[in-house]
Amino acid sequence: MLQRVSQASVTIDGQVVGQIGRGFLVLVGFTQSDDRAAIDWMADKIIGLRLFPDDDGKMNRSLGEAGGVLLVVSQFTLYGDARKGRRPSFVDAAPPEHAIPCYDSFVTALRSRGAVVETGTFGAMMEVALVNDGPVTLVLER
Repeated sequence: MLQRVSQASVTIDGQVVGQIGRGFLVLVGFTQSDDRAAIDWMADKIIGLRLFPDDDGKMNRSLGEAGGVLLVVSQFTLYGDARKGRRPSFVDAAPPEHAIPCYDSFVTALRSRGAVVETGTFGAMMEVALVNDGPVTLVLER
């Protein structure tokens, strides 16, 4: 999930570990079938999305053109299935031994495309604060 923000931060145990101004907050989860091709596709998509306003107020500028940055936060609960019962199932979420390398590769892929990236901490209990700008929120899946 991607949200255009005017500011966002991640706090762990009372300490801010990642903070941005204008840019995208990216809440990212991985499935067991995610691979390098999926990671590269997602990185390219995020870098290329034209969600920032141009001089006429139309969403026509990419992250880089707008001088935006990224805050990437791992969130396996994105793959929670709550269709049955009252307790979500997370069987579609990748286990940590697959998700951690995917997360690290994703952050590296974004940085290699020129993005400035702040992060949370994989697996930590995090408090995420944001000011959604617009609001603009997209769910991105390949």
